[in-house]
Amino acid sequence: MTVPQSTFSAPAQTVNCHGLLLDFDGTIIDSTEAIIKNWQRIGTEIGVDPDLILATSHGRRSIDVLAIYEPKLANWEYVSQIEGAIPREFGADAVEIPGSRVFLEKLEENSIPWSIVTSGTAALLNGWLDVLKLAHPKNIVVAEDVKIGKPDPQCYKLGQTKLHLQHEDPSIIVFEDAPAGVRSGKAAGFKVVALATTHSLDQLIEAGADWIVRDMRSCTLKGWNKTTGEAQIDIVDALV
Repeated sequence: MTVPQSTFSAPAQTVNCHGLLLDFDGTIIDSTEAIIKNWQRIGTEIGVDPDLILATSHGRRSIDVLAIYEPKLANWEYVSQIEGAIPREFGADAVEIPGSRVFLEKLEENSIPWSIVTSGTAALLNGWLDVLKLAHPKNIVVAEDVKIGKPDPQCYKLGQTKLHLQHEDPSIIVFEDAPAGVRSGKAAGFKVVALATTHSLDQLIEAGADWIVRDMRSCTLKGWNKTTGEAQIDIVDALV
C-alpha cells in the first residue's frame, strides 16, 4: 500500500508504558507472499477459491478460517503441520518490517517486559524467529493459547498476564497491523499503535487505533526506568 508521506507528519510524542505486546505478521515481519502461497495450496486442495479465503484470513487464526471453509481440517494437528512448514518452504518470501529488528533488540537489551501476541501457531512463530534470527521474547501468546481469536480481546489480556507486571493498573501499548488485531487490543483496554503495512488507513481508523504509523521506524525506545518499571516510547510521524 502506498500512502503519501505528507499524511504522516504528527510531531513526536513520548508515551509511557509498563509493557508492550506486539503482533507478529505485518508488524514485525511481512510474510504476505508466503501466506498467499500457503492458502493457495490449501484452497486448491479443499476446492475453495484461494482469493475468497485470503479476503478474510489476515490477522485471524488459521483454525478459525478453516472452520468456515473446511471444518474437518480445523484441528491443531493439521494447522501446526501446515504452518510449521511455511518458514521452511517459503522463508525467502518474508521480509522484516522496517525498524522492527532494532526495536526488538532494544527491548531485549533493556530487559523491558514485552511479548508477541500472534494469530499464528507456535510452530509458525518459532519457525520465523529462527529463520530470520529475530529476538525471542520470554513469553508468547499463540493461536493455540486462546479459545477465541482476534478481534476477541482474550489473546491480549493473556499477553498482559504473561508479562507478570507488578502494577495495579499497568499501562500497555499494543502494536498491530490488522483491523481485527487493533480491535482486539482496544477491547482489552490498551492503547494501540497501528502500522499501515497491510491495510488501508480507513480500516485502521475505523478499528479505533490510537496512533497510525507507516512502520516500526516511527517507534523508538527513549528510556527505561527500572525503579518505576516504566518505558518511554517516542512515536514520530504518526498520521495527523
